[in-house]
Amino acid sequence: QKKKLLEELGENRLPYMTPANADFHLLWKTKYSKLIFRQSDTVPEELHQTVQEGFLTLRKHDCFFQDLVRIKGKDFLTPVSRVLIGNPGCTYKYLNTRLFTVPWPTEGYDIKYCSPQIHDACKALIRLNDYLHIEAVKALQGQNLFETKESKDTAVVGREQIATSLVEKGSISKDQSSCASENDYISLKNRTYYNLTLLNYMDPLQMTYLKQEPYFGMGNMAVSWHHDENLVERSTVAVYSYSCEGSAVEESNEQKLQGRDPAVWHVGLKVAWDIETPGLAIPLHQGDFYLMLDDLNMTHQHCVLAGFSPRFSSTHRVADCSRGTLEYIFGQCELALQNLQTDSDLMVLSLKSLETAVVKQVEEIHNEVEFEWLRQFWFQGKRYLKCTDWWLKPMAKLEEFWRKMEIMVS
Repeated sequence: QKKKLLEELGENRLPYMTPANADFHLLWKTKYSKLIFRQSDTVPEELHQTVQEGFLTLRKHDCFFQDLVRIKGKDFLTPVSRVLIGNPGCTYKYLNTRLFTVPWPTEGYDIKYCSPQIHDACKALIRLNDYLHIEAVKALQGQNLFETKESKDTAVVGREQIATSLVEKGSISKDQSSCASENDYISLKNRTYYNLTLLNYMDPLQMTYLKQEPYFGMGNMAVSWHHDENLVERSTVAVYSYSCEGSAVEESNEQKLQGRDPAVWHVGLKVAWDIETPGLAIPLHQGDFYLMLDDLNMTHQHCVLAGFSPRFSSTHRVADCSRGTLEYIFGQCELALQNLQTDSDLMVLSLKSLETAVVKQVEEIHNEVEFEWLRQFWFQGKRYLKCTDWWLKPMAKLEEFWRKMEIMVS
């Protein structure tokens, strides 16, 4: 699709708009209405401070790493450095690379951080996570994508509130309220309850090469056009941006791009594989955040356009963890090991069943543990030890399961 679109364009470039264009807000309202943007002054100052200190702490402790990803059969190092923080035992897979969360402080989990500062940084990010969850619920309500009423003193909307709101607005009858309450509550939670955040960092002036945006001529890209992958369907993505605008930046000697200021970071949006609708380039300043609601991530693509200053971002997601948690993979191991038995007299391991389907299932789980978990974890080296040793025990347990399955399939 990309090749076909570029061939169709030839030497031409598609039009795009920035806030400087007269029709910018009309285009946003009509074609990009599910993108919600909030300037930094809408966020509590104390939250800004703790989150931004957290970013700097994680960078000071060398917690950000470039990822080796595979695109169309070729391996690339990402220009952006990343670290994944979220629910204990969660992973997130993108471009064939599985990242493992640095767990944020969670009740019921014993998480030992390498320093109190890293603990505080992770705690700040879960506070930001809760704040963005509330903002996502409000945004969905504001667009009538959910007929719900948010309570001011709770981070998660309750079933009773949703039902009351629907009845008051005439959306349903009282007899229907119980069923609708349950369904809407589950849907709301599934689509706004962020279980992890992927943190990004890049200093453009330290990069020897950045790709040029190919369709609109928007300039240097930090992240190319894409849909975020492996998310719960129609879930909201929230992105908090922190560009270090106080740092000294040399003026660009290059001719200034028409439209966007090349010194300022932007998020770019376009309708997926559409050459009729102009794109958007929205400037991102220190502490701004935006939300991609409902199906926007499926119907549109977005990119990140580099400015001159270093920038952090925290991208909060409802990751589809159906096959990406420790609970899941341990369950798979236990399923496979049900076919293993020990002869009580000879103390020899043997298989209970030699049925083709059973043996094949064990082989598939054995491969999943090895290639989707163990190799992915150890290939990334000891990067996670920069923050915590939390993953070492569960990975050791996973290796024990793998060794038993190795006997079963050999």
